[in-house]
Amino acid sequence: MAMEVTMMLLNAQSVDGTVRKHAEERLKQFQEQNLPSFLLSLSGELANDEKPVDSRKLAGLILKNALDAKEQHRKFELVQRWLTLDSAVKAQIKSCLLQTLSSPVHDAQSTASQVIAKVAGIELPHNQWPELVGALLSNIHQLPPHVKQATLETLGYLCEEVSPYVVDQDQVNKILTAVVQGMNSAEGNNDVRLAATRALYNALGFAQANFSNDMERDYIMRVVCESTLSPEVKIRQAAFECLVSISSTYYEKLAPYIQDIFNITAKAVKEDEEPVALQAIEFWSSICDEEIDIIEEYGGEFSADSDIPCFYFVKQALPALVPLLLETLLKQEEDQDQDEGAWNLAMAGGTCLGLVARTVGDDIVPLVMPFIQENITKPDWRQREAATYAFGSILEGPSPEKLTSIVNVALNFMLSALMKDPNNHVKDTTAWTLGRIFEFLHGSTVDTPIITHANCQQIITVLLQSMKDAPNVAEKACGALYFLAQGYEDIDSSSSPLTPFFQDIVHALLTVTHREDAGESRLRTAAYETLNEVVRCSTDETAPMVTQLVPIIMTELHQTLESQKLSSDEREKQNELQGLLCGCLQVMIQKLGSSEPTKYVFMQCVDQMMGLFLRVFACRSATVHEEAMLAIGALAYATGSDFVKYMPEFYKYLEMGLQNFEEYQVCAITVGVVGDICRALEDKILPYCNGIMTQLLKDLSSNQLHRSVKPPIFSCFGDIALAIGENFEKYLMYAMPMLQSAAELSIHVSGGDDETAEYTNLLRNGILEAYSGIFQGFKNSPKTQLLMPYAPHILQFLDSLYMEKDMDDVVMKTAIGVLGDLADTLGSNAGPLIQQSVSSRDLLTECLSSDDHLIKESAEWAKSAISRAISV
Repeated sequence: MAMEVTMMLLNAQSVDGTVRKHAEERLKQFQEQNLPSFLLSLSGELANDEKPVDSRKLAGLILKNALDAKEQHRKFELVQRWLTLDSAVKAQIKSCLLQTLSSPVHDAQSTASQVIAKVAGIELPHNQWPELVGALLSNIHQLPPHVKQATLETLGYLCEEVSPYVVDQDQVNKILTAVVQGMNSAEGNNDVRLAATRALYNALGFAQANFSNDMERDYIMRVVCESTLSPEVKIRQAAFECLVSISSTYYEKLAPYIQDIFNITAKAVKEDEEPVALQAIEFWSSICDEEIDIIEEYGGEFSADSDIPCFYFVKQALPALVPLLLETLLKQEEDQDQDEGAWNLAMAGGTCLGLVARTVGDDIVPLVMPFIQENITKPDWRQREAATYAFGSILEGPSPEKLTSIVNVALNFMLSALMKDPNNHVKDTTAWTLGRIFEFLHGSTVDTPIITHANCQQIITVLLQSMKDAPNVAEKACGALYFLAQGYEDIDSSSSPLTPFFQDIVHALLTVTHREDAGESRLRTAAYETLNEVVRCSTDETAPMVTQLVPIIMTELHQTLESQKLSSDEREKQNELQGLLCGCLQVMIQKLGSSEPTKYVFMQCVDQMMGLFLRVFACRSATVHEEAMLAIGALAYATGSDFVKYMPEFYKYLEMGLQNFEEYQVCAITVGVVGDICRALEDKILPYCNGIMTQLLKDLSSNQLHRSVKPPIFSCFGDIALAIGENFEKYLMYAMPMLQSAAELSIHVSGGDDETAEYTNLLRNGILEAYSGIFQGFKNSPKTQLLMPYAPHILQFLDSLYMEKDMDDVVMKTAIGVLGDLADTLGSNAGPLIQQSVSSRDLLTECLSSDDHLIKESAEWAKSAISRAISV
């Protein structure tokens, strides 16, 4: 077979389906029968300059896919498989790959670069292939430029694949030297300079030590800044991408360079081609992000203990930066809104202006107002749209006091422009700006209300009228109404000015959902989301109207279930609609189920509703399953123990959801719904517990399930234990060891990135919620003794959490709660154990003096439970 591999690879790309299928099957068969020989012949194909380009490219691609996969469990299997291959075979493959870097065929080199990086990603952490970096660096001095280019590309991919910890500093220095030299203007070949600049982008994470050294940092910064002036547009773009990355990775080292960088970015924004100008704006957006984070974290007061001081670069650059950004707003494209995901200079400039407003607050207002006043009434639509966009962009950040008087004047103008402006772009941006006014300057937190009983009618009239406009304008009008409704969420129920218009609003939104063109500009979705918000924030007065809305939405859902024989495109649209309708019903269930008078009326149609949801599960779409599951969770909560009558029919779908590894969001939501059902049914859920627990334990021990589902599963153990009390006894021997090993695992994950820290806290919280539910479930039962053997480990877990010092507030609250539950349930038996524990007293003291009243409350309760346990 190895002889015919070229033919198979070419046939696998044939236009003829039969030929293609046959070749794919033969390749698969070859791989299964003799993997080493298969991988060797692919690497041989890739390295052979006499073979056709197409077969070489595919050979490289198949090699790459044999080393890496998106799904965690599959990736793990592939890594293990490679590590266990015969070392002579691996050596031969690696030698072919390195040889391919000097091939004159660019596609072959480029594929080999990626495969080398994948192999390095597996081997370097295991201290294998130590000679790789040296071999690559010796290539840098080769004469044909294409070899140099391919090598730099490989170094870039390598830095993307491996963690900085697995390459020693000496090699890092050599890699950076090679890359920065490749970027230098002395390098005559543009392809080499481009490859080097892109490689630097990936290597920046490795350069911590180099950026701490003034001379080395100066050199790197100089070369990057020079590259932003290269005659080649792709090199300029790549150099600005490096600057953007440096701005977030090494913010605290930028002060000496910021003036030069401002000049370079300003020149690029004004004069350069769009891809370069966009990156130059992105640099300032990134600086804003950094400063917003620092200011939020330290509340603007920097003491010696803040890790990174804020240099206020944005504040210093304001007088020059704001006019530069305002200028970009006038560079709109004729058809910018029609294209979802369009991104151009005007949009980037407006986004950056919004971030600047959040960074500097009130200081931005006087710099932007003259631009708005000058352009808002100009005959050219571009000037009116830019002025409106500038106004909408700066509404988040400055204080309401600074903006209220301006907004009061602007509101009438905006409403009139939304009705009368002849240009679609201007109307679109005006509706968006109204939405921003309602989002940031309206609601219970704002002292001077912008919306009064006097102007409310005009606002509603204009918004409902605009919902008949073009889809992009109508969608933004729905968005504005969404924030308008949301602002009345916390207001005393009798005084919402929207109440008199409730019927008109609902009618207008339902009309929008039936528009022929509701599929454009996300219009239908926006209309349903707004309808949900209007219902969620409605008052008791309008409850009868919400009740009348239920059968209307149910009928619509019923109609989607009736339609036969749809094309795949129509099926997709229908699934989306079903998801929206289920979401809508969920909000109504929550609204009507929360007060007795409406609950009674609503209970009349629960059977019918549940019937519809069960039929929805017959559709094979993940989004619809998520929405239907969430609606059923709300239904269980509202109907309480009566929900038990739906369990025989619903249980199979519950089980299906818990088994859905592929669409893990569905699995996670189903786990949450099990919790809702436990709370609703309490011990009536007992007949279903064996099946549910078996499935949850299976989920936990699977390496196929996405890790994000594991914390909610642990919490779910707690919900089940709380519902069935001492009946949880038979699951203890399975659940407790799993909790124990997860707890141990969650302690040894420190020093990671933010994402790891966030996940670790979620995991710890899930474990603690499980313990808490189990203790509370066994309370006052003669079987509490069964928990005694687990108590020392749980206290040890709490000790190590306290010692780690990286708990967030949520974990802190759950942890002190578990300490209280343990004392409360085990009573005098727990006393001596708690007294021996290393940090229980410190944890309690810290929580009692917490600023967070929820932590304090839990701690007060835990304190009394502990003193009862100890005094006995």
